Amino acid sequence: MKALILAAGLGNRLKPLTSNTPKPLLFVGGKPFLSHTISALKENGITDICILTGWKSMKIRDFYGNGSDLGVNLTYIEQKDLKGTASAVLCSEDYMSEPFVCINGDVLASKENLSRLISRYNDTKHDVMGIIEVPDASSFGSVSEKDGILLDIKEKSDEPLSNFINSGLFVFTPDIFEFLHQTPLSCRGEFEITDTIMRAAEEKQVHVVHLSDVWVDIGTPQDLLDANSLLMSSMAPCIEGTVEPGAVIKGDVVIEKGALVRSGSYLEGPIYISSGCDIGPNCYLRPYTCLAQDVRIGAAVEVKNSIIMAGTHIPHHNYVGDSIIGENCNLGSGTKIANLRFDGKNVKLHFEDSCVDSQRRKMGAVIGDSVSTGINSMINAGSIIFENTIIGPGAFVSGRIAPGSRIL
Repeated sequence: MKALILAAGLGNRLKPLTSNTPKPLLFVGGKPFLSHTISALKENGITDICILTGWKSMKIRDFYGNGSDLGVNLTYIEQKDLKGTASAVLCSEDYMSEPFVCINGDVLASKENLSRLISRYNDTKHDVMGIIEVPDASSFGSVSEKDGILLDIKEKSDEPLSNFINSGLFVFTPDIFEFLHQTPLSCRGEFEITDTIMRAAEEKQVHVVHLSDVWVDIGTPQDLLDANSLLMSSMAPCIEGTVEPGAVIKGDVVIEKGALVRSGSYLEGPIYISSGCDIGPNCYLRPYTCLAQDVRIGAAVEVKNSIIMAGTHIPHHNYVGDSIIGENCNLGSGTKIANLRFDGKNVKLHFEDSCVDSQRRKMGAVIGDSVSTGINSMINAGSIIFENTIIGPGAFVSGRIAPGSRIL
C-alpha cells in the first residue's frame, strides 16, 4: 500500500511562523511536523510515500530528498493551483493505481490511528474515513454514521450532525478518482473532498472507523503547542550530549549529540534539546520546552512550554512562557514575554483581521524569524510579531506587529 500526504497548504493562520518555512517543516516534538507523519506510516509498513507540495516546495524536497535517510521512498507532486482537498488528491491520479492511505498534512497522524484505519480497509476493501470525537464540531466537517457505514457529512456548521468529525485520515481505492472528477465547485470556491466522499457513499459503501489515539489538526499556533505537548508526553529519554557536573535533570529529557548543558542548569522534562544547543549556566527549563538546532539559552533564563526554532538566542535574564519563537531571533537581556492576563481570562491572539480566543488561560507570543529585542523590552500575552522586526530597549509591544517594524 502507498500513501499520499497533502502538504501544499499555505499555512496562513500560522503566520509569521510560515512566512519563510512551509508548515510541514515547522519544528514540533523534536523534529519537523511532516517527519512524525512519515514515521507513523513507516511503522505501519508503508514506505512508498507521495508528498503533494505547493508553496516553497523546494524547501521540502531539499530537506527530505528521496527519503533514504528515513528508510522510505519519497515521490513529490507539486500542486500549482490550491483549489481544495479534492483537487489536491486528484493531482495524484497518475501515481495511485492501488489502494492508498491519504493524510491531510495538517493532521498529526499517530501509528495507532493509522493502524486502525488500515485494518478497517483490510476487513472491508472499501473506502474508509477515520472519524474522531471532539467537544465542538462546529469548526469541522461533522459526520453521521450507522454501524460503521457513513450516512452524511456536514461541513462547518453551527448545527453539526454529531460530535464526530472527519479526521483527515483516509484509505481510498483507485475508484475514488472517478468521483473526484465528478466533484463540483463548492460555494466556497473549492473542490471539497467531503463532496467527493458523499458521491462515493451514494453509489457504494464508505466505511468509517473511530479513532481514539493522539490527534491534532494543526491550523493555529496554539494547535502547534498542543501537538508539541502530546508528542513530548510519550517521548523516551535519551542523553547523548554533554552535561556538566552540577546540572540537574528530572523527568524525560532528550539531549542530542553535540548539545551542551552547563553547570547549574535545572531541567524538568519532558524537554527536547537538539544538536548544537548551548544551555546555561544557571537557567531553568520547564516541561514541554522544545529547542531546535543551535539554540542558545543563557544565564538566569526561564523557558516553559515553548517551541524555540533553530539558531535563536535567549541569552540573559529572560522569561519565555507558552510561546513559539521563529528562527535566528535574539532576545536582549531582560526581555520578558507575558503569558497571563490580570483577569485570568483566556488570552486572545491578535490576527490580521480579528482577535481570536486562544482557548488558553496561559498563552505567550508568536514571533517570526529574525526578530531582535533590546534590553528590558516587554512583549504582552497574545502578541504576534512578524519577521525582521526590531524592538528597542525598554519598549512595550502588544497586539499584531507587521513585518520589518521598528518599535523604539
